[in-house]
Amino acid sequence: MPLKIANLRLPLGTPEAELPGYLARATGLPRESFSRYRILKRSLDARKRDELHFVYTASVDISSEMAQSKALQKRLGPELMFFEPPVFDNPAPGEGELHGRPLVIGSGPAGLLAAHYLAMKGYCPIVIERGKAVKERVPAVREFDRGGAFDRENNYLFGEGGAGCFSDGKLTCRMEGPDVDWVLERFVECGGRESIIYENRPHLGSNKLPMICRNFRRKIEALGGEYRFDCRFEGLILRDGQVIGIETSSGPMYSNVVILGIGHSARDTYEKLLEQGAPIQQKAFQLGVRIEQPQEQVNKHKYGRPEYLEMLGAADYTLQARSTRDVFTFCMCAGGIIIPSVSEPNMFCSNGMSNSRHDTPFANSGIVVTLETNEFGSNHPLAGVYLQRQYESAAFELLGGTYACPIQRGLDFVNGKAPRADDRVECSYERGVKPLALDLVLPPVIAQAIRKSLPLMDAKLHGNFLKNAVLVGPEMRGSSPVRIDRDRQTRVAPGMPGLYPVGEGAGYAGGIVSAAVDGLRSAREVVRRFAPLLKS
Repeated sequence: MPLKIANLRLPLGTPEAELPGYLARATGLPRESFSRYRILKRSLDARKRDELHFVYTASVDISSEMAQSKALQKRLGPELMFFEPPVFDNPAPGEGELHGRPLVIGSGPAGLLAAHYLAMKGYCPIVIERGKAVKERVPAVREFDRGGAFDRENNYLFGEGGAGCFSDGKLTCRMEGPDVDWVLERFVECGGRESIIYENRPHLGSNKLPMICRNFRRKIEALGGEYRFDCRFEGLILRDGQVIGIETSSGPMYSNVVILGIGHSARDTYEKLLEQGAPIQQKAFQLGVRIEQPQEQVNKHKYGRPEYLEMLGAADYTLQARSTRDVFTFCMCAGGIIIPSVSEPNMFCSNGMSNSRHDTPFANSGIVVTLETNEFGSNHPLAGVYLQRQYESAAFELLGGTYACPIQRGLDFVNGKAPRADDRVECSYERGVKPLALDLVLPPVIAQAIRKSLPLMDAKLHGNFLKNAVLVGPEMRGSSPVRIDRDRQTRVAPGMPGLYPVGEGAGYAGGIVSAAVDGLRSAREVVRRFAPLLKS
């Protein structure tokens, strides 16, 4: 009988091997009852910086006889209860007829997990990826960082693994349940640490993601799936409103199931889909700047003892403030670097990432605000996309068209003080930085909200947020500026039978895990409806 035990507080440094003793004291059952247990969740309680604790939730199967124990019965309550773990929905194949192997457009988290599930169920999907495999993609990205030419098909956003491959590898997700567990288990199978299944803030690291993406591909191929690299989606093939295939840069491909996992940077794809009548609408999105400060001062704020740094590694933070509107940190990269988030030539957008060891001397985080659709300045479905382009293009042009990063000292931005052209500022961005008043690359309402909120955030970190901090930007791609409509149950785009929009690019997710779960759920509906088509 499954028993769940919550809120087990272990002082930092306590070996996990001692957890059975804590379980025994919480339940009144013999310690030997917990020789086998499962950790469901582990989070860090850092409210008292001198007394950090890990807080565990665990489960164990006990006998019916133990379940009737008086010692246990009198302890039952919100933190100790019997429970039935939810069951993963794994439907039997339907009877509908597939006309060609399912086509999955995009190999980011949504497309990747959709393809993996379809391959596991015997549907032999074909993954369409406009960029290159990680073996070629990673060197190309490194060459760009060193000052090389921009490649519009093979960059930080396009290529195997999608933008997720260089996204820092955060697996934090507000969702929970068997679908999330299934996704995390697949990441473990492909090279992630087992602890990502239960950590409160799991993180893979940008250095590990290429290997994990490659391992996913190998599993999909071993199950009968196939990848087509350097193959850009160029439009749907429609017959009487029904999707019967796609046009690609390598020629037409035919199927009545097309899973669209393009990510939110494939702007040319949005334009083509809209031209073909896809149900695209505006969506509010997050944008702003990225702040970078010395990692050491973040560590000193969070850790009250020097030994905590060795135990936990670089410290992070999550902050929110309200001035003229809500402003919050986004994608905090402890021990990380600033990178370019560029998918089109002659534009600049910032982002951040960190490797699994979090070992640079810098901390960085997005500082973002939600821009509502009534602030886009147009009713056009792609008005948000055009707004992004406007400010990204301005950032590129104002810095001389070099892919240098606009930078301004944090306190100068707060005080409305223009940076000096000869100001020398240290920053982790590899291609070089140039001083610029960031008001020039942000909508005025966004700049004002951030300016008013930064001192409030600084107060929450007791002066360790703005001190020695720099701002870079613009950070225009916190989320998708569009949504592609779909039916809630079938997950098919209305008026376009056969098209399954998924993930961040379709406006239904906001991170690796939520995008992966979204892709899984649409693949599940394909399985529920269609019989598998064996690979010929």
